[in-house]
Amino acid sequence: MPVLALLQSGGATTALIANLLPILAIGLVFYFIVIAPANKQRKKTAEMLSSLKKGDRVLTSSGIYGTVQGVEDRVVYLKVAENVKLKVARTAVAEILTGESE
Repeated sequence: MPVLALLQSGGATTALIANLLPILAIGLVFYFIVIAPANKQRKKTAEMLSSLKKGDRVLTSSGIYGTVQGVEDRVVYLKVAENVKLKVARTAVAEILTGESE
């Protein structure tokens, strides 16, 4: 029996389900396109920031390349040139550079 015929004969409960089904479908699509990838990226970034250690080459979100000289709870000390050290927020580190990404 076609779905339309079931909806017409089912009454108020079936009509309610038919009205909620598109909203539920939109919610699922939104979750898998927006929320799940954002959560995955957030976890990846948190793992990267927690693994920072002295000697890592990093790139900050403002485009500064440097070498980690020290790590504190919320602060990272970067050496960007001879006798030039910067104190930046730990969250400002965008990525840890490996040999091939430099």
